[in-house]
Amino acid sequence: MSVDLLPVLRPARIPWNKGRIIGQKRPLLPRHVWSIRVRLEMAGNTRDLALFNMAVDSKLRGCDLVSLRVPDVFAAGRVKERTSMIQSKTGKLVRFEITETTRLSLERWISDPEMIGLDFLWPSRIHGSPHVSTRQYARIVRGWVMSLGLEPSAYGTHSMRRTKVAQIYKKTGNLRAVQLRLGHTRMDSTVRYLGVDIEDALSLSDSIDL
Repeated sequence: MSVDLLPVLRPARIPWNKGRIIGQKRPLLPRHVWSIRVRLEMAGNTRDLALFNMAVDSKLRGCDLVSLRVPDVFAAGRVKERTSMIQSKTGKLVRFEITETTRLSLERWISDPEMIGLDFLWPSRIHGSPHVSTRQYARIVRGWVMSLGLEPSAYGTHSMRRTKVAQIYKKTGNLRAVQLRLGHTRMDSTVRYLGVDIEDALSLSDSIDL
């Protein structure tokens, strides 16, 4: 007696990326940067304002940003205008500027009573953790994005890293400058990171009149 084998029924699996925006995270636009700054200033959130400004200026990956120590940015009673650190991912030294706006917010944060005697620039409020984790930082960034009514899945911690270099490239077209700011060892990594394509190249070419 033959038995007809019926296909096995399996529950449909929902793709992990259904309804999500994946791929490169968008950089913040200048108006977004100023809107977030104003909101943080009005809320009196000294730590987050300093963290936000430093994230934009430094262009560091989240893992490097959260591990910054006070001596990395503060010496001789003042915030440094430039500093450097070894990237945890590449082991390469990267230098970055600290603008006046960021220096002022850092000075206020470092002088806060909450920071007395602490070594890490962004101490964790969770017992047993010396500094804010990358997961905590991601949640903070998500809060900033949502406060502007933006789609949170389109932005992330890499948005902070890309924000300033996107403007540098837009205004100058200088990929080498962007490469140095990001600490990339290869130019093609910078090209992919910025999403540079033929249309960008044509636009830059059209702006030059010889």
